[in-house]
Amino acid sequence: MELNNLKRKLATARRGHSLLKDKRDEMMRRFLELIREDRILRKRIDDEMKAVGDGFSAASAVMSPKSMRESLMLPGREGTLSISEQHILNVTVPNFRFDTPVAESGAEGVNYGFAFTSGSLDSAVSQLTAMLPDLIRLAELEKATQLLADEIERTRRRVNALEYIMIPQYEETIRTIVMKLDENERGNTTRLMKVKDMIAEKALSERKKSDIEDAV
Repeated sequence: MELNNLKRKLATARRGHSLLKDKRDEMMRRFLELIREDRILRKRIDDEMKAVGDGFSAASAVMSPKSMRESLMLPGREGTLSISEQHILNVTVPNFRFDTPVAESGAEGVNYGFAFTSGSLDSAVSQLTAMLPDLIRLAELEKATQLLADEIERTRRRVNALEYIMIPQYEETIRTIVMKLDENERGNTTRLMKVKDMIAEKALSERKKSDIEDAV
């Protein structure tokens, strides 16, 4: 009974090991896809941020600090950030969405007049506003890769535990039980052979004795 129970556990462990390996491999594939997209997007954002920084630097060279502060005091765009969830191989990752009012007055992301500001400031503010969707997408990618990396590590530990600990232990225990059962079977066979020989010798002895008595 214990041998059959261990064999069932071993079969279950092997199936679980195979499924977890498939899950780990698929998560790694999706993780690498997200990493590639993250790198491309981060490179683009870094380049755009450098251009925005250059624009602000150029504007600060021709505008006073007070004018800069007054121009950037109020936000040029208002909206609502909503968070939903999506699942990647049973891993829940966030999905961000930024909703803005349909009608917005003025230039894109600019809430001040152009009479007393530098063109470099206007361009930098517009570029920074246009980057918002990419920044939100980058936040999604960063969080998704972090959650996937954690799940991949947990799955890897489970796979290793099954492959190097549980399955070998089950196999070793099964081998031990099988060897013990085989040893018991050989012992029983040996005892049966001895009993058979003893019965045969006894029968032969009785037959000889009977033959002698008949001869007398």
